[in-house]
Amino acid sequence: MIELETGQAPLYAVIWMHGLGADGSDFEPIVPYLGLNPSVPVRFVFPNAPQIPVTCNGGFVMPAWYDIISLAADSREIDEAGLLASRDTIAGLIEREVARGIPANHIFLAGFSQGGAVAYLTGLSYKEALAGIIALSTYIPSPSQAAQLATSASKPTPLFIAHGTHDDVVSLKLGEIARNTVTELGYTFDWQTYPMGHEVCLPEIQAIGAWINARISNPIS
Repeated sequence: MIELETGQAPLYAVIWMHGLGADGSDFEPIVPYLGLNPSVPVRFVFPNAPQIPVTCNGGFVMPAWYDIISLAADSREIDEAGLLASRDTIAGLIEREVARGIPANHIFLAGFSQGGAVAYLTGLSYKEALAGIIALSTYIPSPSQAAQLATSASKPTPLFIAHGTHDDVVSLKLGEIARNTVTELGYTFDWQTYPMGHEVCLPEIQAIGAWINARISNPIS
């Protein structure tokens, strides 16, 4: 796990989950490009997924938040128990930040691809409202599971959802299904698309930074 602080005594935290096959170092380099308010120190936490066999990749062992059994253009068959286990791990990291003095409503969850699925489920099912959920090029593997586990306490949590229009790994359709799911569950969100594949781009990173800055300026009470 990698930690990075933009100043002393952080007032906010961002827990950022990488995608399948990557690690916690994947998104560390983007922090300077977010353009965050320098007067508000933020702690970034970049955890590492466990090393597990991934069925859709021939059982190859790699960093993964849960096993993916099969892929389709508009669906995923996954190990839901594995997703729940990762949800619990990230919820534990939220509790760790709370114990270090950062309240839940000052904690953002961010995730790319598979990591975004963990961010979705953790944030929607958490016992309190968080500062926000940032869901990048990702999906909700089981909308019915998300609906079942979503808590009323989490409903004020805002979301930033972004997807590439040319994504051939996690289709735009999957991103739209996730967006529609949180709409039906009553969450508020910003939806952005970018002319890119399964990746992030500088305008998206800058938009994330602006969105975080806005939440920091007007936190959930």
